[in-house]
Amino acid sequence: MKFGIFQLLHSADRGPAKEVYDNALEQARLADELGFEGVWLAEHHFSSYGYSPNPLTFAVKIADQTKNLRIGTAVVVLPLYHPLRLAEEIALTDQLTDGRLDVGLGRGYQRYEFERLGLELDDSRPMFDEALEIIKLALTQESFSYDGKYYQIPETTIFPRPIQQPHPPFWIAAQAPASIVDTVQRGYNCITGGSSAPSGRVLQSWEVFRDAVNEAGIGWPQEFTIQSQVHVAENDEIARKQTQNALWHLRSAGALRANTQKVVNGLAIEQEQPNEPDPQLMYDEWLIFGDAETAHRKLQRLLDTTGITYLNCVFAIGRLEHKEVLKSMERFARDVMPHFKDKVGLSGAVEAKA
Repeated sequence: MKFGIFQLLHSADRGPAKEVYDNALEQARLADELGFEGVWLAEHHFSSYGYSPNPLTFAVKIADQTKNLRIGTAVVVLPLYHPLRLAEEIALTDQLTDGRLDVGLGRGYQRYEFERLGLELDDSRPMFDEALEIIKLALTQESFSYDGKYYQIPETTIFPRPIQQPHPPFWIAAQAPASIVDTVQRGYNCITGGSSAPSGRVLQSWEVFRDAVNEAGIGWPQEFTIQSQVHVAENDEIARKQTQNALWHLRSAGALRANTQKVVNGLAIEQEQPNEPDPQLMYDEWLIFGDAETAHRKLQRLLDTTGITYLNCVFAIGRLEHKEVLKSMERFARDVMPHFKDKVGLSGAVEAKA
C-alpha cells in the first residue's frame, strides 16, 4: 500500500501567500524524508479556499527541494486551459521534475471559478473529453491535428517532449459511478473518495470500480486511490477536538459546489451547510482521526472492505497549526504506515469469484 500527502494550499483566514507556500514546502520535504510516495497539489482560483492557481509551477519547486517524492496534480481543471498549451506545460514540468510527475486531471465543480473565466460549468464534461483527447495526442504523437466542437487544431508538434513515455501517468478525479466506469474504460488511474467522504460512499465507489475493472477484463492489480483527512494526535481526545477543522473543508467545498459560497475580498466565509453531519459521526465513521492505534484501526477497516492501494492523506486541515500538521505526519509515518506497507486491500479478482 502506498501513501501520499494532499496539499490544498488553503488559508482559512486569508493569511500571507508566502506562509502558505513555505509551510507546504516544509511538509513536502518532510514527506520525502518519511517515505511517503508522493505529494499531490490542488488547483483553485479567486478565493482563500486555495492559493494554487497553477499546480504544475509549484510541482517544479517541490521537485527542486525533494529527492524521491513523485509530484502529482490533484487536479488540473482541464476546461480552464487551452489543451495544447497545457500539453506543453505538462511536458516541460515532466522534464524539470526529472520524470517524477503524475498528472491528475478533472473537469471542475466550482461555478464561481468558471464564471470568472468566462466559461460555463455546464460545458465542463464535453470540454474535458475533448481536452483529454488532445493532450494525449499532443504528448504521444509526433504531430497531430484535431477538429472538435470546442477546439480546432491544425497540424501541430509540441516541444519539449515528456521524459516519461508515452506520457506521465494520468489520474482522473471521479466521484460519480459513471465517471468511475469511464475512467476505467479509458485505462487511466482513478482518484476517488474526497477529503471527508463517509465510509459508505467509499465502499460504493470501490464496488463500482471493482465491477468496471472486471467487466473491462483488464486484469488485476489496479490502483484504487482514495483521499481522506488524516490526523494522528497523542490521544483520541485531542484528535476529536480537531473535527472542527474537518468541518471547515466540508463547509467550504459544499458551498463552492452549490455556488452559495460567500467570498468577501477573496476570503471564503465559513458557513454552515444544510444537513451537516454530526461531528461525532464524522470522527467515528468519516475521518482517519485518533491516536496511532485508532488511526490504524480505521485504516484497517478500509482495507477490510475495499481494494484500496493508495491513501492520499490530507494532513493540513482547516486552521490546524503548521507544527501540529508536521507532528501528525511524523506520528502517522512512524506508528501507522509501517503496518500497511506490505498490505493490499481486497482483490477485485477474488471479489469477482465470491
